[in-house]
Amino acid sequence: MNFWQELQGFSRMRLVQLVALTLLLAFLGSLSITAVHSVHDPDIWWHLKVGDWIRENHAVPHSGIFSRTAADHPWVAYSWGYELLLSVFYSAFGLMGIGLNGLTLTMLVAALVFWSAHRLSRNFWLSVLLTAVGCCSFLYLLMPRPVFFSMALFAILITLLLECQRTGQLRGLCWLPLIFCLWANLHIQFVYGLFVFGLFVFVRTVQQLVESRFGKLPILESPTALPLLRLWAILAACFVAGCLGPYGTNLYRVVFDYSKAKVAYSMIMELMAPDFTGGNHYLELLLAAAAFFALGWRRHINMFKALLLITAAVFAFRTVRDAWFLSMVSVVCIAEAFRTDKDEQSSRPFHLHELAAITVGVLFCIFLVAKNTNFTARGLDSIASSFYPTNAANFIRHNPLPGPMFNSFDWGGFLTWYLPQYPVSGDGRNDLYGDELDSRLYRVEDGKVPYQQEPIFAESRLILLENYVPLAKLLSTDPAYQTVYRDRIAVIYVRREGPTPEVPAAMAP
Repeated sequence: MNFWQELQGFSRMRLVQLVALTLLLAFLGSLSITAVHSVHDPDIWWHLKVGDWIRENHAVPHSGIFSRTAADHPWVAYSWGYELLLSVFYSAFGLMGIGLNGLTLTMLVAALVFWSAHRLSRNFWLSVLLTAVGCCSFLYLLMPRPVFFSMALFAILITLLLECQRTGQLRGLCWLPLIFCLWANLHIQFVYGLFVFGLFVFVRTVQQLVESRFGKLPILESPTALPLLRLWAILAACFVAGCLGPYGTNLYRVVFDYSKAKVAYSMIMELMAPDFTGGNHYLELLLAAAAFFALGWRRHINMFKALLLITAAVFAFRTVRDAWFLSMVSVVCIAEAFRTDKDEQSSRPFHLHELAAITVGVLFCIFLVAKNTNFTARGLDSIASSFYPTNAANFIRHNPLPGPMFNSFDWGGFLTWYLPQYPVSGDGRNDLYGDELDSRLYRVEDGKVPYQQEPIFAESRLILLENYVPLAKLLSTDPAYQTVYRDRIAVIYVRREGPTPEVPAAMAP
């Protein structure tokens, strides 16, 4: 027996595969831990505060709670299910709950990417490779937040669709209305899933009708016949399922409003086009190129996959946030292109006891990594304090200052949670504030317009800013404003209209 035969035999051993999958998932989870993504996310805090509000009031909000500039604006907390879950995690584990929530979401996405690739390819080692490359191309571009539920549920959706396309059986699609009901109450990008399912049904309908009249088209892959009426009925049920929640059809209005937004896409990094300064973007491009090659390499083109891959590429190269869409579509296209049923040892599914062993192994490895990182309550608190104005907010708590407050936009989410007695001037809920208000707040903070001419700022008596923003430098030379606190990252000004609070020596600028 030569070396390659020995290597092939070794690779087919179930124990080797279990160890390899355990190490892969542990590695992907460890990357999330060492980056401590969760507490870095400026939006995690208002998500947490909304979850707390829902638990306290036993209802979902319908207006701009926690904001003073958009308090009367209608608002849909479309990720209320995620926010409720995050609040429960925090209630149980404190700051560690935020980290554990993020780690859980990261591991869920990674596991489902592998499940999807393995189920479609029936090739263990190809699935491991695709999962590693795919996850590294998109999973760490964003911090763990509701979109991770969209990633996870999309993996299930696309797997069921491709299996239905291959087998001609609708049985798996009967789960989709339930999936969309859950998805619509976790994240607004359930509409991506509806679009993909709609594209699938439309392509199948057109191809079957064309082939029934004109015969098979030589360049296209001939689809397995499906009962079109039942397919359309399931699609309609999914649209209805998307309305089964506290906001009903208002979710679709939010999607329409997002489609008209412009300002956020020019100011928020994750909403901009990829600049290819990081390796993740090149991995994404590599995956997309390999997926297009896999489609073109076959004798007949699968029209659904081709249109889906093109659409995903347009979305992903327009905004960094949608990198997951292209990467996951690319993974499944490559996986199914190289599907094999010959190696039973490599393709057989994992049994429950094997999944339990993998879970224990992954948790043990992650525990060992976490012991040597800042992934502790004290470590997360220290990291959060280095990014957010914890000390400045504590100063305001101990030395109450007159409001209303004007705050740095990136800190708005944190302040809704840590300093709730002062409604914020702005935070990361772009759908609440809209283009016009977002633009005004950004331009004032960046010193692009005279702050004296902005009514929102003019009525503010307490100003809490990041030290380096242009507005902070302008106010430092304005005699109408007094500096009452300054530290390494934050500065607090109050407008002189009478007696100002005495600053403790330890807090003096």
